[in-house]
Parts: sequence; structure tokens; C-alpha cells
Amino acid sequence: MFVVCGEALFDLFGTETPDGLGFDARIGGSPFNVAVALARLGQQSALFTGVSTDPLGERLAAALEAEGVRTDLLRRRDRPTTLSVVNVAANGHPHYTFYGSDAADRAVTQADLPALRPDAWGVHAGSYSLVVEPVGSALLALFGREAGKRLLTLDPNVRLNVEPDTAVWRDRIARFVALADLVKVSDEDLGLLYGGTDTAEIAAQWLDAGAAIVVVTRGPEGAEVFRRGGTRHAVGGIAVEVRDTVGAGDTFQAALIAGLAELGIRSRRGLEEIGEDSLQGLLRFAVRAAAITCTRRGADLPRRSELPAQIG
Repeated sequence: MFVVCGEALFDLFGTETPDGLGFDARIGGSPFNVAVALARLGQQSALFTGVSTDPLGERLAAALEAEGVRTDLLRRRDRPTTLSVVNVAANGHPHYTFYGSDAADRAVTQADLPALRPDAWGVHAGSYSLVVEPVGSALLALFGREAGKRLLTLDPNVRLNVEPDTAVWRDRIARFVALADLVKVSDEDLGLLYGGTDTAEIAAQWLDAGAAIVVVTRGPEGAEVFRRGGTRHAVGGIAVEVRDTVGAGDTFQAALIAGLAELGIRSRRGLEEIGEDSLQGLLRFAVRAAAITCTRRGADLPRRSELPAQIG
């Protein structure tokens, strides 16, 4: 089982109507999507987050159960559910505006940290839950507790309209990177946080800090992986008709985890010893999974049957 940590919310897609503006509400949140995508890819997953007791929170919990995601780590709160208004550009790229002050998914504290089951072989964290409090400090404490015991994965998934101070993001990400085994980050996020700094330089810094592997996604251009010792490999993207890119990065992250599980790699040591052919096959598997999501509206994540039977 893989434990995914972070926010759960509703994405609101605005559409023009004769009477003004209407909204198409879709369940989302980057960690929520990762947990669901793992389940759809045939892996056991659980979501650790705060979920409201309001009607939207009830829908979130019910959706997790319907997807086969374990819900015993949810922390129910008498607080509102975060809403994200999504504006999709002509190229399919989304812009998010979040309404989540004092919401349930931000209210998790260190006192809420669960004792993980023996079959929980990994923990993932990402997105704005890394930097908002008190949940950010709680997840950092969880990573510190589980480092060296379980495979830890990280996706910064930067949201500056939640926390606009890039220094806060850089400091918190550095703390998580020092504990993480696998870091996945988009080139867009690297640009937001580190400007024109060369991607390879940032990856080298993160590898020196503690990560075993750093994967950088490049949208339609594919992805690149960096390992200790200066080795790097890239795989190209897949041309598809893009509806929007909502959930594509989350799908990529889940496919990395699911692919590792299928390859029998469930530890830091296994990650360090993965062969180059297997690693490139893993990247191609994740790129293909993300491409499928891009052909659909919102975070409609692929199922295992939609992907090649074998990794690579």
C-alpha cells in the first residue's frame, strides 16, 4: 500500500451560460488525484488528509471509497472544503484560483499523524499542503519519521496563488528533498522557483542533498531523469489532442510509483540499483499515462488496462 498525503478539494471549471457563468465541479487536488490514479493503476493506496464533514467532504470520501482508495487515514473536520476555480487556456494549460483559508485539508496537525500499517511500503507528499500550516509541518514530521523505513516520493507542484512567497517554497522543498528518495518536478515549477538556473544544476543539488533520483517533466516534450554520478536520460513526449492538462502531472507521479511496484522496486536500495533500461521504460510508461489524461477534461485518470501490459 502507498500512502498519499495532501489536499482534497473540488475543481470548478467555469463556463459561459445565457444567464451568466456556470460551473462544472470535479473532484480533485493533486494528492487526491495521485491516490485515485494509483488505485486505477492496480495499486493499493490510502489518502491521508483532512476532509470536511460538509456535503462536499462527504462526496470526496465517497469518491475515494468508490475508487478503492483506503479512507481510514482521513481526518474529518467541521471546516469547509477547499474550492479551486480553474481557467483553462487555449493550449489546455490550467490556471487555478484557490479558496481554502481555514479549510479541512489544511487543518491536519502532527497529532493527527497515523501509525502506518506494515504493508505501507511508501509515502508521497506534494502541492500546497507542503507549505500551508499546520499541515505542512505535520507532513514534514511524517517524512522525518519514515525516512529510511519506507520509499518517500515528492512532487512540489507549486501553487503560488496559495503561498506567493517563493522563498517559503524553496526552504520547505529543501527540507523535504533532504528526506525524499524520488523527487518528481515540472520544468514549469523549477522556473517559478529558481528562475533561469539550469535544470541539471538544481537536480544535482537535490541529489547531493539526499534524493536518489530526480525526474523533471517537460510537458509535451516528455521527461528527463537525473541520477547520482551525473547520469541523465530523457524520453520524448507523445502527441495527443489535448483537452486540458489538469491532473497530467499527478498521473505521471502515480505511474512512476505503480511502475516501480510492478518492477518489484519498493525501497530506496531498489531505486538506487534500477537498471537504465528499466528506468527509461518506467519514464515512457509514465509519459504515456499522463498523455491519456491530457485527452480528457479534468483529472480523469487512466486505468491499468489502457496502458501497455509490460513496463517499457
